[in-house]
Amino acid sequence: MRVVLVGPPGAGKGTQAQFIASHLSIPKISTGDIFRANVSGGTELGRLAKEYMDRGDLVPDEVTVAMVRDRLSEDDAKEGFLLDGFPRNVPQAEVLKKMLAEFGTSLDVVLNLVVEDDEVVRRLAGRRTCRSCGKVWHLVFDPPATEGVCDACGGELFQRDDDREETIRRRLEVYQEQTAPLISFYADEGILQGVDATGPVEEITHRAMSALRRFAD
Repeated sequence: MRVVLVGPPGAGKGTQAQFIASHLSIPKISTGDIFRANVSGGTELGRLAKEYMDRGDLVPDEVTVAMVRDRLSEDDAKEGFLLDGFPRNVPQAEVLKKMLAEFGTSLDVVLNLVVEDDEVVRRLAGRRTCRSCGKVWHLVFDPPATEGVCDACGGELFQRDDDREETIRRRLEVYQEQTAPLISFYADEGILQGVDATGPVEEITHRAMSALRRFAD
């Protein structure tokens, strides 16, 4: 099965991607993993991407697309895959569609993890990170025994700039600007399936798998 997973920051894409890919026995392919593999492996694309990242620039679409093409060409992806983090916009979706057509295949389903903005803020703004060991706690879901102190090492806990409410809401605005057209694109293709991404992780995975079964039949 060939699946794309989309959803706003804080929707739990990374967690669900891991579980869904495991259930389906297909590789989970994220752009982050691809970048790290190419950079650490010293590939030509990795060196090129690192030049952009070292300058603080965004890696151009053509470099990202080339990395994705290489990864989807590997043997373990020939019978199926789950893409997390790609495509991010309609031009990338059109490139992916053309790429898969060249491989003689196409996407089966695009799962859209649906979660309200206020819930995303609640999830992300509650995170606190240890300055010493880097462990992440949550004021609601996984609080430390003593407020502001890491249970693991006794280090000071702080709120990262990325986890501040104003930053999160701006990220959500950017996501909507970039991804709303992408969701419409896949709805028009007839392969978009929304999944309620609120509640326990296991329940969300169950909903996702139920949705996938409908597309597999």
